[in-house]
Amino acid sequence: MTEIFGVPVAVLLGQVLLGLINGSFYALLSLGLAIIFGMLNVINFAHGAFYMLGGFAAWFALSVLGVGYWPGLIIAPVAVALFGVVVERLFLRHLYRMDHLYSLLFTFGLALALEGLFRHVYGSAGKAYPLPLSLSGGYNLGFMFLPAYRAWVILASVVVCFVTWYGIERTRLGAYLRAATENPSLVQAFGINVPLLLTLTYAFCVGLAGFAGALAAPLYQVSPGMGSNLLIVVFAVVVIGGMGSIVGAIVTGLGLGVIEGLTKVFFPSASTIAVFIIMVLVLLVRPAGLFGRER
Repeated sequence: MTEIFGVPVAVLLGQVLLGLINGSFYALLSLGLAIIFGMLNVINFAHGAFYMLGGFAAWFALSVLGVGYWPGLIIAPVAVALFGVVVERLFLRHLYRMDHLYSLLFTFGLALALEGLFRHVYGSAGKAYPLPLSLSGGYNLGFMFLPAYRAWVILASVVVCFVTWYGIERTRLGAYLRAATENPSLVQAFGINVPLLLTLTYAFCVGLAGFAGALAAPLYQVSPGMGSNLLIVVFAVVVIGGMGSIVGAIVTGLGLGVIEGLTKVFFPSASTIAVFIIMVLVLLVRPAGLFGRER
């Protein structure tokens, strides 16, 4: 069997695939975090809780409503986005002009409350979510076996991230949104409902987290702590890519997932801290992040 640095190619590619899976979730979650911070000036510490809500929404749709995987993949992010609308309109909109600390404390408290509520109702063990039959099995590529669902997760993540980037950077609606965050009074004078635009932006971003949670449900156990386990790493991804940078969130999320996977092959004991070591090194060289801008 062909080897690279003493490691069989099949093992190496398997870890790269695993890294891309993790990187797909990092990219989706950090993308939402970056948009919320860059556009709304809010540090959304409840993002992991919204990811968890997406997983439970998909499980609830399947086990209680009897809805299959594909409709559940739409229902889950929409349900999370609607909950995000309630949170934004009742609480967050009052914190936009205040110090970052207030939004951080509020969203941190919200995350603890949601996680505690679901742990009380469903327990810490969580719920199993079966793989959809249409995505079971896989493809024999000769040098490795590619599970169909893992391929779908990577494809779905890349497509959603690209569409989001294109919508914000290359469309008129995205231009309105960027202008509304820079000069809301001027944009309002042109007849654009800025508060509604900001509400929909927050709802879309937490909906991305819900979509990631629904994608993750068949791969991981749906549990109250599933979001908190990822959140610190996702924040590190956002910092490395640059706070508020959409491209940085996507590229860094996928890239760090691969690096993390390769670290498990060559230096397993450092795999859990590789992301944070990279964060420290990047901040020493570029305090604004790889794709961030100095202010």
